[in-house]
Amino acid sequence: MYKQLTDTPKMKTSETALTKLQSLSLITRVASELGNHLGISDRTLAEFVISKAEKILKTSLKKSAVVDLDARTIDTIAVQFQADLKQNGAELPLSFVANLMGTILEMSPRLIKVKEQQAKKRIELHESSKPFERNEKDAAFPGLARPNVAPVPLESGFYEHSKGKKDISSSSRISQSQKGEDTGRRGVSNLPAWMTKATGDEGPKQKRMKTEEGENGEDTNEVKLHQIYRGKISKLMDFGIFIDIPLRSRTVQGLCHIGQVSSTRQRLSHPSDAGYKRGDMVYAKILSIGTRDGNEQFALTLKEVDQQNGKDLMPMRAQAAADERRQSERQIGNGPTIGGGRSLAELQRQVNNRSTAATAGDNKPNRMAKQLTEHELFEAQQLIRSGVLPVEQYPTFDTDGGQGMLQFEETEEETEVELADVEPSFLRGQTRRSGRDLSPVKIVKNPDGSLQRAAMQQGTLAKERRELRQAQANSLIDSIPKDLNRPWEDPLPEAGERHFAMELRSINMSTFDGAPEWKQKAQSKTLSYGIISNKTIKEQRESLPVYRLKNELIRAFQENQVLVVIGETGSGKTTQMTQYLAEMGIAKKGIIGCTQPRRVAAVSVAKRVAEEYGCTLGEEVGYSIRFEDVTSPTTLIKYMTDGMLMREYLADNDLSRYAALMLDEAHERTIHTDVLFGLLKDLCRRRPKLKLIVTSATLDAEKFSNYWHNCPIFTIPGRTFPVEILYTKEPESDYLDAALVTVMQIHLSEPAGDILVFLTGQEEIDTMCETLFSRMQALGDLAPELIILPVYSALPSEVQSRIFEPAPAGSRKCVVATNIAEASLTIDGIYYVVDPGFSKQKAFNPKLGMDSLVVTPISQASARQRAGRAGRTGPGKCYRLYTEVAYKNEMLSTNIPEIQRTNLGNVVLQLKAMGINDLLGFDFMDPPPVATLVGAMESLHALGALDDEGLLTRIGRKMAEFPLEPNLSKMLLLSVDLGCSDEILTITAMLSVENPFYRPKDKQAQADMKKAKFHQAEGDHITLLSVYKAWEAAKFSNPWCFENFIQARSMKRSQDVRKQLVTIMDRYKLDVVSAGKNYKKICMAITAGFFTNAAKKDPQEGYRTLVDQNPVYIHPSSALFNKNPEWVVYHELVLTTKEYMRNIMVIDAKWLIELAPAFYKSADPTKMTRQKKMEKIEPLHDRFNPKDSWRLSKRKG
Repeated sequence: MYKQLTDTPKMKTSETALTKLQSLSLITRVASELGNHLGISDRTLAEFVISKAEKILKTSLKKSAVVDLDARTIDTIAVQFQADLKQNGAELPLSFVANLMGTILEMSPRLIKVKEQQAKKRIELHESSKPFERNEKDAAFPGLARPNVAPVPLESGFYEHSKGKKDISSSSRISQSQKGEDTGRRGVSNLPAWMTKATGDEGPKQKRMKTEEGENGEDTNEVKLHQIYRGKISKLMDFGIFIDIPLRSRTVQGLCHIGQVSSTRQRLSHPSDAGYKRGDMVYAKILSIGTRDGNEQFALTLKEVDQQNGKDLMPMRAQAAADERRQSERQIGNGPTIGGGRSLAELQRQVNNRSTAATAGDNKPNRMAKQLTEHELFEAQQLIRSGVLPVEQYPTFDTDGGQGMLQFEETEEETEVELADVEPSFLRGQTRRSGRDLSPVKIVKNPDGSLQRAAMQQGTLAKERRELRQAQANSLIDSIPKDLNRPWEDPLPEAGERHFAMELRSINMSTFDGAPEWKQKAQSKTLSYGIISNKTIKEQRESLPVYRLKNELIRAFQENQVLVVIGETGSGKTTQMTQYLAEMGIAKKGIIGCTQPRRVAAVSVAKRVAEEYGCTLGEEVGYSIRFEDVTSPTTLIKYMTDGMLMREYLADNDLSRYAALMLDEAHERTIHTDVLFGLLKDLCRRRPKLKLIVTSATLDAEKFSNYWHNCPIFTIPGRTFPVEILYTKEPESDYLDAALVTVMQIHLSEPAGDILVFLTGQEEIDTMCETLFSRMQALGDLAPELIILPVYSALPSEVQSRIFEPAPAGSRKCVVATNIAEASLTIDGIYYVVDPGFSKQKAFNPKLGMDSLVVTPISQASARQRAGRAGRTGPGKCYRLYTEVAYKNEMLSTNIPEIQRTNLGNVVLQLKAMGINDLLGFDFMDPPPVATLVGAMESLHALGALDDEGLLTRIGRKMAEFPLEPNLSKMLLLSVDLGCSDEILTITAMLSVENPFYRPKDKQAQADMKKAKFHQAEGDHITLLSVYKAWEAAKFSNPWCFENFIQARSMKRSQDVRKQLVTIMDRYKLDVVSAGKNYKKICMAITAGFFTNAAKKDPQEGYRTLVDQNPVYIHPSSALFNKNPEWVVYHELVLTTKEYMRNIMVIDAKWLIELAPAFYKSADPTKMTRQKKMEKIEPLHDRFNPKDSWRLSKRKG
């Protein structure tokens, strides 16, 4: 012990008197704390403890580079400090050690000096990057600028998730003390009580440790009602005892009345009769808190506390206060997300009681009653009267009461629900509820310009074209004889004279088989896969432009840590550069990783590189995409989506397995690519030997280079020829018609050469191809042949491959494509490009809370990229269907990155799990709008992933482990405890793939009939579950899918996704339990994940969302279409002609209050809800009087 004391730093002679005074004050304070808790008030021991703590705290401050340490970090360091003290013979409770650390951090003059230095460094660091704007944002949005912490580890309690509640809580507490996680402040969260701790199993020792912390580890400077504190008797008076209670940075005094001193029945004349004297240490419980003349006054009791061990002898007071507080929190919306502070056992008991009550007396499954329409009730009544059905089967027949037919149908009491409308404490004053104008980023430069007007008008024109096609189809149907009521006239008609209604219901305007002639001609009978070449693989590799610069590239890799490579599509940079890195010997140090923005690209490139490398896919060369990992321990080159690399960073923030990384197609600026930029920029500083390559196909390389500390730019020259740019003289209102006219002019007047037309989507491309084909047919032999080929991502890859085939002699090829042909595809032989100047972009509106595909003008960079497509084979022309003024004034210079226009919920959750809380300070290349960040934080807090301080909760950390959206992760985790995880796994897998129902145009009626057999009363989620179970019962048969109009590819994909999710569940020891026929549990689990997507039936038309009161409608493909239940939750909104809800489920309004009390509350029956205020109340239509004649203002006299 003495040897350790010699390490105590001596006071320097240069210290000022103030510093010495602060040091003495700290020593006195720590000695007092040690005396209160250990009975040893020794100043030398206090100096020793201070020196040890200062060393650890100083190291942490400098390592984390923050101005101050938050409570979670202090608790993490406290575990290390506790172990250090234990080595020196002092075993102290963790809560006391953490309290000491906080006191020393706050009062130590040496640590104050270190914090001042850190603050100075931070200011200097940010001076160069708009300090005024950053500080202004920090002040306006403190919830987005919390200090960063170390990556949040998964506690061992995650793996014990499936055990009993008591085991969960005990293992969580043990793991927290071992790993240094927050046991105090993090308890105040939006978590359900069953995932934080168990109630009623806290021993006296733990209670005693909390004497200065208050319940749930709140502010240690505040005194909490009914809590027990360790205090010192300062005065003994005739009427009672004055007790001093030391807190973290102050001491409060309370009075214990003589009647509260002893529990004996004998009346005391003086407190000393009970054996107390001045200076004694006692346990005191707070009975009441009041104020007088602005000062706090505390009433204490000693008789309700065991003075030997500090145990509460009357815990019912604290329990009653906690219940009352929990009830008030539930009313104001600050309670936990699930159960409003109730334990899971209580929630499960409630569900089981309902199930028992619902199934009492019979063995019917616990299911929601099917709502019958008036027509169905009438049919049932008629069948009963005719004697076909027994009267007991009538819906309103009373089987239990024996009262026979009831005059009314049983209805449950109507529940009115409204938003709690309470901001999270860490976002108070920062959301739209506080009146902040949080508008999204503008994705259009000039909303009133000619381009934007044309984009908006195109939607109207497309609708007119659809209506025209429908009218033509109807006229075709009407022209066919189909009178089936008079079969006696001609029992044997000629072919085509009479048709059944089912055949005519889904007739196509051109042919009965539903495939237009132009599409049949565009599809080659012999499909080719990829570009056909007679060269060997070696010759193909050597013919690529990148091969000529191989030596220069390798030299650049060796000399630079970060390199930006610019190369056109088709130059070979994706397939060859990873192999060059392997040839350099970098693969011996670790894996060479290459990220791709699309899953299809990652798979196809990996297959090609494996073929060139001469290995089986999955061995030396492999790929990893969501729900599919084709790698092995011997993998050297790994292709993956950028989202998968983010997940690997979450597990290992040093990416120690990788020796080199290549961010391919960085110009596309996907959301994960932008986040990886910030993460890898910091990683390069920590790992100087890591090689990083950023590739792009566009010419804005300077921006990338400046971001990566002015790193060098390596350009791979492509085959470029001069391109003549042609603009229109006047703006075009209908760019589709203008594109048609331009293609016809080129075909009839320009020399040989293929044409490339850019359009926005599949519907426009099909319309263009059909119209162009009909016009060419009208010309007949007067014009040479024009081969029309559509290209969009929904087409199979083998169909897309036909665009690479050269056109036959004497004909011309016209490729009509989306912006996929801008950089992702290189087509030889293109001499003419027609550019209308538009594309579809996914944009997220935080006010509406939904993503939508919007037709917007392209950027100038995209326009240059499109024009460059005409100069790959020879000199070409680019016809821009907009004016030069519009190009300069109405187009943005570059595309808006995806991170600035999409939902960031999943990204924020992963950043929080990595310990990045300062979202405003994160080094984004283009920072996302504050509105989107605030919306993401709000939704995560509502789901329980963030607590009231904006920090990650335990369930939030678990949600980050699943490669799913936060709503689906929450739904899956809760289903484990509700006992329905088997069904929720299937539903999650089915929701993660494309729609499994297939509806061919020529057999729409039959497909609808087959689909209706799977419909369930609960909605689309249970319908998808029944489809998967039926497919499983059919032994996963492909013929069964064909018979029932189910897409076998989607079902197999969902099966693969389900297997991957089960693997994750097994890895974390989460039970897969089936709920059987108890669908109510399944519906409650889904509601717990998607309660923010709730909607209520609107009396006028459709539905209104509860969050924003937006009008929405049930999608026609839903199982609930025309059923119109009162309350529903939806999986997503789709914006077409209306805002449609897709994948809908019927819910009980009470579930919203039970499962999300922080988000919803019961409406006050004495007040009008917001939804009621929006309703219009009008009398019935009066045909004898004019409109609005019932109003008082319209009456005469």
